[in-house]
Amino acid sequence: MERVIFATRNKGKMKEIRMILDGLGVPVVSMEEAGIAAEIDENGKSFEENAVLKAKAVMKLTGETVLADDSGLEIDYLNGEPGIYSARYMGEDTSYDVKNTAILQKLDGVPEEKRTARFVCAIACAFPDGTVLTSRGVMEGMIGYEIKGENGFGYDPIFYLPECGCTSAEISPEKKNELSHRGKALRQMKEQLRRLIPLASGD
Repeated sequence: MERVIFATRNKGKMKEIRMILDGLGVPVVSMEEAGIAAEIDENGKSFEENAVLKAKAVMKLTGETVLADDSGLEIDYLNGEPGIYSARYMGEDTSYDVKNTAILQKLDGVPEEKRTARFVCAIACAFPDGTVLTSRGVMEGMIGYEIKGENGFGYDPIFYLPECGCTSAEISPEKKNELSHRGKALRQMKEQLRRLIPLASGD
């Protein structure tokens, strides 16, 4: 296997992915880098279903091993919203500044103990022989009271980590990868891949 395609065009996400999967033994490339322009309909009912849908769709297009993730923010006070619709919340073209501001407004006056939330990430790996692996990671926290931090993307600036005393957009990339839902799910997947596939490094 010469490479793994990760089914995303998100440059911020790819930066995190490459850091966490460093040492896998094969390069990890984005859809853009692989020259894939397909739009994939994410109509699953869970993070895992959507990740598998994306991985299998790109694997069928390319005949290569493909990783995909589906991740999102679950806010308990909002009955789990935005959940699997996190990227499409309030419209796909709506900026996260607008989305984050809207969420803060919805939680205006809500006490700290009811602002609990979590980031969830499911990773799927689809192999050309039809084998599919999945992993899942969760990062617990709460919704803060203001938009803070420049290091993250998406909902990071409103996701407050009590153990760090700041939002996930205020911690270093290294610390975020250690704690994050995506970091946990990717490390689980990395271990599965190391056990199941012959790596370019010969491991």
